[in-house]
Amino acid sequence: MKKIAVIGCGNLGLALVKGLRKHYPEALIYGTRRNPVSLQSLADERTIFTDDNIRALQECDTVILALKPFTILDFVREHAAYFDASRHVVISVATGIRIQELSDALGPNGGSIFRAMPNTAADVQESITALSVHRDPLNRKETVEALFNAIGETVWIDEQLMESATILGACGVAYALRFIRAMIQGGIEVGFDSRTANKIVNQTVKGAAELLIRNGLHPEEEIDKVTTPKGCTIVGLNEMEHSGFSSALIKGIVTSYQKIERKA
Repeated sequence: MKKIAVIGCGNLGLALVKGLRKHYPEALIYGTRRNPVSLQSLADERTIFTDDNIRALQECDTVILALKPFTILDFVREHAAYFDASRHVVISVATGIRIQELSDALGPNGGSIFRAMPNTAADVQESITALSVHRDPLNRKETVEALFNAIGETVWIDEQLMESATILGACGVAYALRFIRAMIQGGIEVGFDSRTANKIVNQTVKGAAELLIRNGLHPEEEIDKVTTPKGCTIVGLNEMEHSGFSSALIKGIVTSYQKIERKA
């Protein structure tokens, strides 16, 4: 039976708990939070929300650290005695905190340590998770990959690219949602009520993503299929590009990356 602790049930941590709960109904999952009262409606006999981090560490073999970057190292140092290098798999989802920093904070109690960058779509088991590891004395690489495959898709990357993965995969959820919101607003302007526009746009975006995922094509190949000469699609696309659509998106991604790089 899997025993998983998610230390720090903020938005991402809670999304992980929900996604893992759906895939591993028999697992024992601890979610910790300074004030867990608001989460008790989600609790059951196998999903325990508590403010007792020590209990969670003692009960579980897999520890996902979903704490804020500015608190995670202090937490690890303070609780280092409760980590066990012979059994604990430690996975950090904190932005900008390197594996070596975690290893140094854990000291001799550090065993297999991983970095992961999922996103909040873990809640509905549709996350993309970037994974990195430097050393794995417990030989848990396949176990960690399976854990995050349970909430979506995974990709192994060099740790030096983890900040880039954060921008593209985690912050990217917000960028995609802002695009969807704009499409809905446009749909309302051309005549739909908000509910209908929402349904049409959501399914359109989902379908577009599935075309690329299933067919393995570059977006431009699918765009070509719907841009007929002198048609309404090409004039709309050209107007967006004249207004800086692609340029604005790329600049936003690069600016986010520069921000996270300054913190790292």
